[in-house]
Formats: sequence, structure tokens, C-alpha cells
Amino acid sequence: MTTLTRSIPSKDLRDSLADVLGGVAYGSERVGVTRHGKLTAVVISVDDLELLEELEAARDAAEFRAAKAADDGERVSLDELRAELS
Repeated sequence: MTTLTRSIPSKDLRDSLADVLGGVAYGSERVGVTRHGKLTAVVISVDDLELLEELEAARDAAEFRAAKAADDGERVSLDELRAELS
């Protein structure tokens, strides 16, 4: 992940929490939290979270439109599905 500003071990997070939150909220930082040297979480700003949610909603809408366009209208009843799975 190349968009992280810095990373911090989880054991040091408690002592640095105010600094981490300040950097995220006011400095537009993205701070990775590591555990045993492996990235386990990322602290991001509210603006970044809102953007992520907008992107996810746009992706979901695009996938729905694609699925709807590919729908051939054919349906299978529950009884038919049960018979096929038996």
C-alpha cells in the first residue's frame, strides 16, 4: 500500500493516539497500524471514509446495472431448484 503516510506498531498506538488522530484529521495522513510487522488496520479521515463509501456505492450501482442488462428473464421455481439439487 503506497498511500500510507506512515505506520505505527499497535503496541505504540495508545501512547501516540492523539498524534495519530491529529495527523489524520488535520494533516490528511493515512496511518497504518501494524501487528508483528504486518499491516492490520489503517486510520483514515472522515473525508476519506466518505469518499470510499461513495466509490463503493457507485461500484454497486454499476454492478447492478450490468446484472440487470445481462438478465435474460428466465426464472427457476423453488421446486425446480430443489429437484435439480437432489
